[in-house]
Amino acid sequence: MPKTKLEGILFTTTMCLLMVTGMSAYNLAIHHSFSWGALFGGLIPGFIVAFILDVFVVGKIAKSVAFKLPINKEKMLHKILAISGCMVIGMVLCMSFYGVVYEQGFSENFLMMYLTAIGFNIIAALPLQLLIVGPISRKLLGLFQGYTAKSAVEFDPEA
Repeated sequence: MPKTKLEGILFTTTMCLLMVTGMSAYNLAIHHSFSWGALFGGLIPGFIVAFILDVFVVGKIAKSVAFKLPINKEKMLHKILAISGCMVIGMVLCMSFYGVVYEQGFSENFLMMYLTAIGFNIIAALPLQLLIVGPISRKLLGLFQGYTAKSAVEFDPEA
């Protein structure tokens, strides 16, 4: 888990970038419109929206809800699963809305398209988060924490 603001920004950036990339590729593939241009064309606006939602809205709510769940808060795995599950639900609700509006705008079929997008996205986002993106992001965070701890030991102004 991140311990400083810098680590939090690194972790959130990694998590958002990987999730937006994975979910964008998935959505393009299921709509039979995958191309590298389409993937990278939507990546930056999708990342910006996801990052803002994560930091200012969904992240705060998800953590609040996760810690109210009947989990063993002493076990890191329980905390990770609770927070990740709540984050996925919140982000799928928000980013599915964003995706439908971004692609189709508000049409007479908006509600049905939104509900369909939620269904398709939750089945991909949860395993993507739990099995791929979460472990990669935590591994990178651990490497960063190890590097900064080593650098702090090597640079000792008292020596």
